[in-house]
Amino acid sequence: MSGRIQRVSGPVVVAVDLENAQMYDVVKVGNEGLVGEIIRLDSGKAIIQVYEDTTGIRPGEPVENTGSQLSVVLGPGLIGSIYDGIQRPLDKIKAISGDFIARGVNVEPVDTKKKWDFIPTAKKGAKVKPGDILGEIQETSLIKHKVLVPFGISGTLDRLDGGEFTIEDVIGYVKGDDGKKKELKLSQKWPVRIPRPVKAKLPPEIPLITGQRVVDTLFPVAKGGTAAVPGPFGSGKTVIQHQLAKWSDTEIVVYVGCGERGNEMTDILTEFPQLKDPKTGKPLMDRTILIANTSNMPVAAREASIYTGITLAEYYRDMGYNVALMADSTSRWAEALREISGRLEEMPGEEGYPAYLGRKVAEFYERAGRVTVLNDETGSITAIGAVSPPGGDTSEPVSQNTLRVTRVFWALDASLANRRHFPSINWLNSYSLYIDELKNWYIQKVNKEWTEMYQKSMSVLQKEAEINEIVQLVGYDALPEEEKMTLDIAKVIREDYLQQNAYDEVDTFTSMRKQYLMMKSIMNLYEKEKAAVGRGVLVEQLLKTDAKQKIARMKYVKEDQMDSYFKDTSKAINDLDMIVVQAK
Repeated sequence: MSGRIQRVSGPVVVAVDLENAQMYDVVKVGNEGLVGEIIRLDSGKAIIQVYEDTTGIRPGEPVENTGSQLSVVLGPGLIGSIYDGIQRPLDKIKAISGDFIARGVNVEPVDTKKKWDFIPTAKKGAKVKPGDILGEIQETSLIKHKVLVPFGISGTLDRLDGGEFTIEDVIGYVKGDDGKKKELKLSQKWPVRIPRPVKAKLPPEIPLITGQRVVDTLFPVAKGGTAAVPGPFGSGKTVIQHQLAKWSDTEIVVYVGCGERGNEMTDILTEFPQLKDPKTGKPLMDRTILIANTSNMPVAAREASIYTGITLAEYYRDMGYNVALMADSTSRWAEALREISGRLEEMPGEEGYPAYLGRKVAEFYERAGRVTVLNDETGSITAIGAVSPPGGDTSEPVSQNTLRVTRVFWALDASLANRRHFPSINWLNSYSLYIDELKNWYIQKVNKEWTEMYQKSMSVLQKEAEINEIVQLVGYDALPEEEKMTLDIAKVIREDYLQQNAYDEVDTFTSMRKQYLMMKSIMNLYEKEKAAVGRGVLVEQLLKTDAKQKIARMKYVKEDQMDSYFKDTSKAINDLDMIVVQAK
């Protein structure tokens, strides 16, 4: 099955005389056996993208076809790992080659010597099919790993043993309809470019609760939904993804650092292991998988890292878990596509990106979703992709193709970040297309007033933007009292509700009940001020109560004290009636 190198162009290698070559086969390139993948077959030539540095490789060196597609190993031991783009554990590579990744290093993705305590749940003699749960392993302090029947195996469970096993030990056998026995192990392999099958896709009717008020209230994402987070450098993309990883109501986090700067990825790799899961107090890494493929790593591996991440997410989804997948950033992934496309001499599309960029982006995000898996459990993958448009210009192809397929757009604004307003999500440019589908959940689980309050708050913020344009022409003092009142309430919404401190112990997370009570207080203040101004009261007279100070402090009030504080705030708001009486 060996061939030889004919031509080398950066990460792209052309091989000839490669027997039985098929699309997406993994090959070993050159004397050092660099990992590559066949991406095109043309008149007896195999075009290969190599996932390692090709410096020094020469024509005539051997190319060996492994006969299998680029696959990941799925089994216990994935949680808490830090991989490169093709599922090589970076800690093990460092132990072998030091701080720099040596070429041709081949390391097992999961420890093959570690023994896991397997507890069977399926019974001997049971009929099993792909995706059925065989048993459980306590993978980390937070995650129970459910061992699944691999695809391609179905029939009668002939034997299933409990006890301590490595991922390569045989734990049982399934007898097929043809009478042949197939081995069962704790691990299985899956090609990264093929989505794992599911029984049914479910409608996006349940929100992903993040505890971030601007997200949960104004621009919610559904469980199993897709969101894009475009923003220029320094606008807070990484902090938002940290917050979502810590607080969103998902059991597993898969973080793909795709082509970001090495120092930025280093911060994440050093910070994530130190983060505590706020719900349990255990390390956040006990439910996190990190994939690091920085900008100084081989460009082709960026493209693979996205697929590696989504495949690992699908595996845990198939166990019935809710998974949050963070891709930071898909712009660097698209740049890798552009470079390889250029090496292949393909016809360039807009700004040099390949013409199939839109299809590739869609293929990635379509693998998200809330689904019924093959064993009838319900699982989800929520895909949140950060986009780094040059100069913050979201009209460029990657942003536009992402916005076509994602249904939530959190527009990060550098000017808000410069004013220390975090999360720096611009409420005028952002949107969520899940609002109507999630409406019933908010009405049933939070309050029937929720939709009305959301609409009023958005209306106030939009009205503020219009008034601010007039203020620049005529000045604040020339405004009618009603418009002064609108600016006053909009300021309360912006500063006391949407602005949130990720580093404050209380303000870092806000439950849906607390969000409702905070927004209810602001809307009550709005109605009272509106009525007062309608009766001729000046806005400056309305500032005499301490209602605004109470609302401003509300974000720092602990959950168990919210009911009594809400009553005190409501009383302070009702004191506005006295000002109306005195004004008369």
